[in-house]
Amino acid sequence: MPRIVRGDIDGFFGLFVDNLVQLIVIAKLCPLVCGIPSEHVAQVILPGAAISILIGNLFYSWQAWRLMRQTGRDDVTALPYGINTPSVFAFMFLIMAPVYRQAQEAGVPDPWKAAWQVGLFACFCSGVIECVGALVGDWLRRYTPRAALLSALAGIAITFISMTFVFQIFASPEIGMLPMIIVVVAYASRAKLPLGVPAGLLAVLVGTALGWLLLNLGWSDWKPQEQAYAISFHLPAFVPRDTFALIVSPSSWSYLSVIFPMGLFNVIGSLQNLESAEAAGDRYPTRPSLLANGLGTVAAALLGSAFPTTIYIGHPGWKSLGARGWYSLFNGVLIAALCLIGGVTLVRNVVPDEAAFGILLWIGIIIVAQAFEAVPRKHALAVAFGLVPALAAWGWQLINTALGASGASLYNVVDALREQGLYVHGVIALDRGFLLTSMVWAAVLVFCIERRYLVAAGWSAAAAMLSVTGIMHGYELTPDGAVDVFLVQSGTLTLQIAAPAFATVYSLTSLYLIGLYMFRSLDRPKGV
Repeated sequence: MPRIVRGDIDGFFGLFVDNLVQLIVIAKLCPLVCGIPSEHVAQVILPGAAISILIGNLFYSWQAWRLMRQTGRDDVTALPYGINTPSVFAFMFLIMAPVYRQAQEAGVPDPWKAAWQVGLFACFCSGVIECVGALVGDWLRRYTPRAALLSALAGIAITFISMTFVFQIFASPEIGMLPMIIVVVAYASRAKLPLGVPAGLLAVLVGTALGWLLLNLGWSDWKPQEQAYAISFHLPAFVPRDTFALIVSPSSWSYLSVIFPMGLFNVIGSLQNLESAEAAGDRYPTRPSLLANGLGTVAAALLGSAFPTTIYIGHPGWKSLGARGWYSLFNGVLIAALCLIGGVTLVRNVVPDEAAFGILLWIGIIIVAQAFEAVPRKHALAVAFGLVPALAAWGWQLINTALGASGASLYNVVDALREQGLYVHGVIALDRGFLLTSMVWAAVLVFCIERRYLVAAGWSAAAAMLSVTGIMHGYELTPDGAVDVFLVQSGTLTLQIAAPAFATVYSLTSLYLIGLYMFRSLDRPKGV
């Protein structure tokens, strides 16, 4: 077996914290949003997620060690793996919560169970879509410009990863800022710390010490979780009956408007992460990487977790820390152990979240820098262009969160916001399918820069088709909020055009680019 290096320790802390945050979000929101009892979350959902995370991390660790043997290199970094953050919120708020409310209104006993079952079905379908994506992943990766694959990833990194955690760090600067500075300075300068202590470990120790010291002095708002911890062992449950309980229900299939785009989102995101890993020096085969990804999500659904797992964003960041294969293995083992003994509460009772967020900030910075450095210089414009949809998606999340906390309905305030210069309809349209929008925009600009107008026209035509189906830009603003549209109306399949204005504009763009191609062909001297 390859030896454990210091970077594995640093990488483990970052990946572990990232996975732990998702599990904490699930533990907090499932009872609050979907009425699922905390005991069910701890005894069924988290153990199911833990086994899926463990299996995936074992595979990607083995994959990294295999690549080491094949190439003779000792600097190969495993692909990070964990629960998909966007899927957690999409499934929770757009699938499970509506079903829970409908079951409540209908007087169904244990309405939370219907929400959980539809979540399992959605998770299973997402895994199947990822497995199918493994068959065409190589083709997509071969014909998609690197700038298109990396720009969307960079947008997610600077917003959903970096900025989200930066806000929390600066909300508790007495605990979070010094660990953040330790991480950024050490990793940017590549300076060795005394006694060879990993910077990530030092940051977590310093943040934890500060948290407890200031708590005892009464100088900090941080405090351990109020929920007491008691050791209890929970084996994962095999729940195929619950996974497919609602398969005959039209209401389950009506949520294809969320399930299909999120499954496609995971496939595209995984391809982008594979391209990001290759740009950092580690080329992994597409098909087995995506297949393991999809099978992990299927396993999660059958074991009681309603939340997909996926190849994580951040490989270049872990590689820059010097992580190899062990960091992934350590993460999978410890996450599984914590979930199986109900230890998520224990960790939150000891370590302040802010103590480790500096590592995640660094990961986001590295990914953004790589997106510009790993493409030809003239393609940097395409990378910048592709950042816009991710920025809009993050802005929509902030708007949605603020409105939800205030109790205001977007449907009632959208005109007032427009008068203040905030065009919410544009924000939502960019948010829907933003990963694909980012990739298409960047690809079109890359081929225009290369004056390959016919190929650019093909990408624009693809965007028109994606808009027709509502995978890109499709939404409907209702009194209950903005909802996705994907060939679905009232639980029945229809062939409506979900985003007609965008489909029209992308079609005209395609014709315009074809015109440029023809004009350039006529204007070009013979023999040139």
